[in-house]
Order: sequence, then structure tokens, then C-alpha cells
Amino acid sequence: MAKSCFGLYYEHKSKGRTVKKMVKMLQGGRTAAPARTRAEKRARGRQRRRRVLTKLNQSKSLYLFLIPAIVYFIIFCYLPMYGVQIAFKYYSPRLGIWGSTWTGMENLNRFFDSYYFWRLLRNTVGLSLYNLIVAFPFPILLALAFNEVKSPKLKKAVQTISYAPHFISVVVLVGILNLFFNQGNGLINVFLDKMGFEKFGFLTSSAAFPSMYVWSGVWQNAGWNSIIYIAALAAIDPQLHEAAQIDGASRLQRILHINLPGILPTAIIMFILDVGQVMNMGFEKVFLMQNAQNTETSQVISTFVYEAGLINSDYGFSTAIGLFNNIINIVLLLTVNKIAKKISDTSLF
Repeated sequence: MAKSCFGLYYEHKSKGRTVKKMVKMLQGGRTAAPARTRAEKRARGRQRRRRVLTKLNQSKSLYLFLIPAIVYFIIFCYLPMYGVQIAFKYYSPRLGIWGSTWTGMENLNRFFDSYYFWRLLRNTVGLSLYNLIVAFPFPILLALAFNEVKSPKLKKAVQTISYAPHFISVVVLVGILNLFFNQGNGLINVFLDKMGFEKFGFLTSSAAFPSMYVWSGVWQNAGWNSIIYIAALAAIDPQLHEAAQIDGASRLQRILHINLPGILPTAIIMFILDVGQVMNMGFEKVFLMQNAQNTETSQVISTFVYEAGLINSDYGFSTAIGLFNNIINIVLLLTVNKIAKKISDTSLF
């Protein structure tokens, strides 16, 4: 009996089973399952492949819809990663990427040691945080306000008016800003001059640039960004409001204790996405609003990368700056994602 037990132990051990499983099998009085033959294993593998192919065939139309998106990400997101290596080289178009000389961390060290590093970081982070603090709550407030409008016609009209600026291009928006705030003949300065006040250079002042950038963005995008919160409010069960009204809750109390908690998950997701773009200020609007007088606050990392790479042809240096910017973005996104998970597990309202 002992020999048979030890023989069974070594037999199970050779098959990769644990001692606990062997003891349990002996105590239960069950016999060991016979080993599968190679033919059976091949047959089971063919069955699995058939099941996978059958499922793919059943949903082939859905997978076909995915092909353009997959091709897009491969071409525009993954293939360009090949060129990231020039951040660590002294890139020469004549020699190409592989033929250029390796410089290691020289480009990054050059950026960190430069006098404009802290100014670029301060302008980028400061402008992004200012935009986040001001622009993030406005769509929520607009959605809550639209939700309280009882007249369908008035609600539709107000929503249409608030959405309209989103469809204005950035170039047209900056043109409108020039039309209103130009120091020479802008409408605002003409009005100030008529009222006896001194004209002010809104577009050429370094101090005024952050506010001009942020508040024009709020005017353009707040209505459009409120759509997702309006949809979240529409998903809230009306019976909650009816029960609260029966209990004597005021409109403000219903907003605080029903509407805000109802849109909180959506707000957290949008906040994570916005924070992930803190270091990515964009290029077009800043570049169009930038001039020689306001570069003290308008020069951000994206515009500096353009200047270093395309104007000064310092490709390795500009790629290193862009790589640093993207790494900071990823770190911020992961950090905020962890914080948001902890917040979502607690009840704020």
C-alpha cells in the first residue's frame, strides 16, 4: 500500500499536480484521471480554434468597422514612435535616423539647463491649471441650469445659442478677439476711449494673455461640453425628485443631493481626461494669439517645440522636449486616475 501511495505521489508530481490535490484525491477515494493522448489534445485544440473562428465569423461586420480605427492608430500613433530615437541623437537629415550620431541625454540636459526651461514649464502648467479651474465647472453649471428650464422652446433656444460658438474655428475666434480687443480700433477700446478711459492693449499685454486665452475658450466650448452632463442628468430616475418633493426638499436641495451625485461619475471621468492634457496646451490658439509683446506668458512648450524644430531645424532637441512633455502627461494621467478611483469609492454628497 505504501509503495502504491508513493508511486501515485511521484506520478502526480510528474504531471504537475500539488501534494494537496493528491491527498484530497486519496481521501475522497477517487482515482486519478487518465492522461490525455496527443490525438485528444490536438482534437481539443481544433475545437477551440473552430469556436473562435465561428465567433469571429458571426461578428465579422463589427470587426470590419474596427479596421479603419486600427489602421489609423497604427499609422499615426505607433509608426511615429520609430522616430522618437532622434531625441537621443544629433539628427542630420542627410544621414537619416539610423546614421545620425548618438548623444544620449545631451538634448534633455540642454533643455533642463537652459534659462527658458522654468519659464516654459511655469507658463504651460499655469495656463493649463487656470484653464482647468475655470473651464471645468462651467459645463456642469450650464447643464444644471438647462435642466431646470421648464419651457421646451426656451430650453432648446438657449442650448442652441450656447452650442453655436463651438463650431467657430480657432482662426475665426482669434479674428473675433482682434476685432473686439485690438488696441487701435477694437470695439472695446473704442468704447473705453469714448467713456474717457485710456486704451489698453489686451492682446499685447503679458498679464492679460492668460485671461484672454482661458475666458475665450470658456465662451467657445462650455455649451458644447455641457452636452454630456445633460445626458447624465437625463438618466437620473425622476422618481427620486418626486420622492424628494413629497418630503419637502427645495430645488437647491434636489440639485445638491440628487443631480450632483447623479453626474459625479461622469464628472470624474471628464476631470481625469482634462488633467491628462495639462501639459498638452495645444498649439493653434496659443500660436495665433502670440506676439512679440506677450511671449513672457504666451510661450509654452508646444510653441517652443515648433520654433526649435521647424524654424531653427534643431530636430533632436525639439523631439526631446516633446518626449519630456508626453512623459509628464502620462505620469499625471496615471496619478489622477488612482486619486479618482479613491474618490469614487467615497460618498461626497
